[in-house]
Amino acid sequence: MTDPINVCLEKKAPFDLPDSPTSVGWTRPQRVILAGSVNPLPLDCGVNLAPITVEFETYGNLAPAKDNAIFILHALSGDAHAAGWDSDWEKDSRPWRQNRPGWWDEAIGPGKAFDTSRYFIISVNILGSCYGTTGPWDTDPQTGNPYALNFPVVTVDDWVRLHLRVQDYFGIEKLLAVAGGSLGGQQALSWVINYPERVNAAIIFSASARLGAQGLAFNAVGRQAIFNDPYFNGGNYYGSKPPGEGLELARMLGHITYLSYESMEGKFGRRFQNGTQPCYRLNNEFSVESYLEHQGKSFVQRFDANSYLYLTRAMDYYDAASYGGGDLAAACAAIEAKLLLIAYTSDWLYPPASTRALAEAVIANNKPLSYIEIPSAYGHDAFLLETDRTAPLVSSFLEKV
Repeated sequence: MTDPINVCLEKKAPFDLPDSPTSVGWTRPQRVILAGSVNPLPLDCGVNLAPITVEFETYGNLAPAKDNAIFILHALSGDAHAAGWDSDWEKDSRPWRQNRPGWWDEAIGPGKAFDTSRYFIISVNILGSCYGTTGPWDTDPQTGNPYALNFPVVTVDDWVRLHLRVQDYFGIEKLLAVAGGSLGGQQALSWVINYPERVNAAIIFSASARLGAQGLAFNAVGRQAIFNDPYFNGGNYYGSKPPGEGLELARMLGHITYLSYESMEGKFGRRFQNGTQPCYRLNNEFSVESYLEHQGKSFVQRFDANSYLYLTRAMDYYDAASYGGGDLAAACAAIEAKLLLIAYTSDWLYPPASTRALAEAVIANNKPLSYIEIPSAYGHDAFLLETDRTAPLVSSFLEKV
């Protein structure tokens, strides 16, 4: 849904260097097989999937009592590299491995919102992604070829079931908290509703119980752009030219939903690419056009078109009210964790009204909850950009947990 990598690169410099006292330093991803022939992962679509490899990173130290662990849950195009600097990026040919700080580096580290001098942070890549966890471009053991569109359709709840296996891998009976923004926030919500005994608290940014019809529409058009790319080939493009133009268009469209009217007016307005006069051409006349094209082209270099199809569909499907037979308040009755919900005024992908509706459903069950609406011009991406403002809120909330 949102693009942590590009947002971070646009934010104010400098970043914490690896030897900074507020950085987690050099990091290295780890991979583990958590589903095999004897313990496949049951999916909502009816498939029992195996094998499944999971990529994750950890920061900080797990306490002897294993009571200080926090799961960080990423959004659509995020990955397990949430903080610090990737020590192996030059040695790895996979396209997403870049010399960049983690996508939430400003929120995770010693003394930061998610303080690694106190907490053990686990960041996991989701199923169906192209960032290390099993997905469409991995080998289907039945055919010996990439899954492509034979990969089963996955859901947010499937991701959380796999996250639980990571939790068990570390021997953690109950997490201190789960936290995430956007699609990561919906994973957190699924966790506290469906597995209340496994987590003490949840921090949810820029998310609500479901994606609205406008968000569904943007995702649908983005997928059609990929389907109609002449190189899509029914998803079987591995080893040949990928559907780059389709994915580029999908990303350009999606990126608009992460911004806001205020941020786009402030950053671009109606500025022309070449001075103050039009060149009377049909493409890339305005600064905003060039910006979106750049976002699309850079995304194609590091993301898989099939993964984009699967992850946006999982986003579409998620509706927390379904746990209560269509009644959100009934669904929230299962929650035992303390909740912190943070919304941003200019977010029109998951607008504050939808987050307030979730808060009201929780309150209707007399559950402990803090709801905060932050004035911001950054739109949906505010949870990645407003870390200075949210850090004291998160720190205070975790202290009380």
